[in-house]
Amino acid sequence: MSLPSSPTLENYVNAFNIGNIGSAIFSSLLNTIITVPLIILCAFVIGYFFSRIEFKGKKIMMVLFLSGMMIPIHALLVPLFVQFKWMGMLDTRFTLILPYIAFHLPVAIFLFDSFIKGISREIEEAAYMDGSSFDYTMFRVIFPICLPIMSTVAILSILGTWNEFSFALVLNKSSELFTLPIWLTFFSGQHTTDYTGKIAGLVLTSLPIIVMYLFFSNKIMTGMTAGAVKG
Repeated sequence: MSLPSSPTLENYVNAFNIGNIGSAIFSSLLNTIITVPLIILCAFVIGYFFSRIEFKGKKIMMVLFLSGMMIPIHALLVPLFVQFKWMGMLDTRFTLILPYIAFHLPVAIFLFDSFIKGISREIEEAAYMDGSSFDYTMFRVIFPICLPIMSTVAILSILGTWNEFSFALVLNKSSELFTLPIWLTFFSGQHTTDYTGKIAGLVLTSLPIIVMYLFFSNKIMTGMTAGAVKG
């Protein structure tokens, strides 16, 4: 193995010309932009209730939510396909949003619950004494404090949504709805594979993730450990 004698960008040009990469980029971006904020919002609200409010059946509900982390995606592909077909939700622009949210929520809830438990209750008590309502305290006082774990959840959700393959393959069949991981399969045929084009496509697909990792990798560990010590 050696370096190429005449470096060229031809493989990247060919990668752009194969399939509908513009539509694939749009689909991946749309799924990510819609999914990640909804994951953060739902996980924060549920995590806050689990960490701050006592109610009957709390432990059972927590176990049910967290058990989602132990369920492999592939075990639910067929049941989910049948259910979505019955509901008429297959092959639409927003088909993948609900599964992505559902399968990222367990980890996100666990992280928010652990982080909020590390926040002193005196902060909320002081807000209530100043006349703040429950909603105001939750969203205007506690929510901003959760920025470190929010960053971690956002990064993990972006990585999972951007690289997801199984749901995108099974639930959407229209070429204009294909995401970037599905677009990469266009380089492989029944008998041949365009390895140079596929590697170029992999680089193009991975580039946003690589850039995000270079700038925000420290946020993951910061958020994961920020709630380890109770205030």
